[in-house]
Amino acid sequence: MSAGKRVAGGKPAKLVERRLFVLDTNVLMHDPTAIFRFQEHDVYLPMVVLEELDANKKGLSEASRNVRQVSRFLDDLMRDASKERIDAGLPLDALFGANGSALPAPKNAPQPGRLFFQTRQLSSALPDYLPGHGNDNAILAMTLALQALHHESRVTLVSKDINLRIKAAVVGVHAEDYYSDKTIEDADVLYTGLAPLPANFWESHGKDMRSWKEADRTYYEISGPVVSDLHSNQFVHEDGESGIEAIVRRIEAGKATLELARDFRSERHSVWGVSARNREQNFALNLLMDPEIDFVTILGPAGTGKTLLTLAAGLMQTLESNRFVEIIMTRVTIPLGEDIGFLPGTEEEKMEPWMGALMDNLEVLTKSAEGGNWGRAATNDLLRNRIKIRSLDFMRGRTFLNRFVILDEAQNLTPKQMKALVTRAGPGTKIVCLGNIAQIDTPYLTETTSGLTYVVNRFRGWAHAGHVTLVRGERSRLADFASDTL
Repeated sequence: MSAGKRVAGGKPAKLVERRLFVLDTNVLMHDPTAIFRFQEHDVYLPMVVLEELDANKKGLSEASRNVRQVSRFLDDLMRDASKERIDAGLPLDALFGANGSALPAPKNAPQPGRLFFQTRQLSSALPDYLPGHGNDNAILAMTLALQALHHESRVTLVSKDINLRIKAAVVGVHAEDYYSDKTIEDADVLYTGLAPLPANFWESHGKDMRSWKEADRTYYEISGPVVSDLHSNQFVHEDGESGIEAIVRRIEAGKATLELARDFRSERHSVWGVSARNREQNFALNLLMDPEIDFVTILGPAGTGKTLLTLAAGLMQTLESNRFVEIIMTRVTIPLGEDIGFLPGTEEEKMEPWMGALMDNLEVLTKSAEGGNWGRAATNDLLRNRIKIRSLDFMRGRTFLNRFVILDEAQNLTPKQMKALVTRAGPGTKIVCLGNIAQIDTPYLTETTSGLTYVVNRFRGWAHAGHVTLVRGERSRLADFASDTL
């Protein structure tokens, strides 16, 4: 098994090789529980890492909070520990158990790993071609010294810093990225929310099929080999214009209940004047308009209609059916280019420059308002009174009741930030997360570690959550061509 899989917490290899992991500061700043994630292997913290942690403990940022949590963990591990015990290594199962959990380790589990601190100066000369005496070079020098000292173990430097890993490879140090924060192994296998039915579906599943109607809805109960691959609120479809399109409502005892999806493609069934232009958009509107779905995630590249469909569904359910009191829209404030500095005004005024997508889509949704320019202006004023723009910085401690919450650019949130936002939902609230995991702007976040990927994976199969990935751009022929060729 590769070292990366071992760090990620995969299944233990049959032949256990004792290893020593040297942690870089950015790993602990990214995940404060990282020291407990290496199973039966040992962890080493150079003194320069402790110095960097001390230098970054002040502040209100996510990294600063993580540093303070690391310090608390280390303090708990070292409580009442003598110098001899620290030199011998502190057992890492003292707080969380052998596998980073609160559960006791199995009887046949290997000995838990130990935490070692740098307690003496180790002599190691960096190559002359590596200039400077920065903290990264000090960590490299310490790892080289440990390699020379511990021939019986494989010494590995773990860092989120790509450049440090490159320098480590140049000087002969084995280095790896930190994998335990990955929610999936590969973004290409991320759940899409829809699945095509096999060509012989009716032949292989039609024998024991049961169908019925409730009000204006049509249901099918099926059993067969395809059921094992289905999830609650997943969409299934047949290729071809006349093929079935349905949503999986229940899976019980080897049987799946399918409900025919509503068709929002025609103007007669449009949502606030917006009609679905393709199958995926139709599935998205089914989730957005379903009162039984409390949490929706929509992924897709630019121009696929994520924001427009969501805003139209929110306006329909807020102004016409009065299901929600108001729409709350928020997003992560990360600039595309250079930061323009502080913005004047209230919270909403500060957030307005970041909400260009909201303004653009409101313009589309109100273009058919009667009464000319005056009518459109009056409609815009009405809509703005029911749409609130809020900053993520002030979400902690809040509870949203009967709100339609739209989180735009959700791919830039960490899993911890995503949890903090989703747990703000009170009774009657619906949360919709929009994003494109191919456009992540947050440092140290990737497609596999993003909070958006995290919730898509964790909410899959829950009876009150749904997900769909949009694939076809509907913005313009210019935007579609640019997306394909640039």
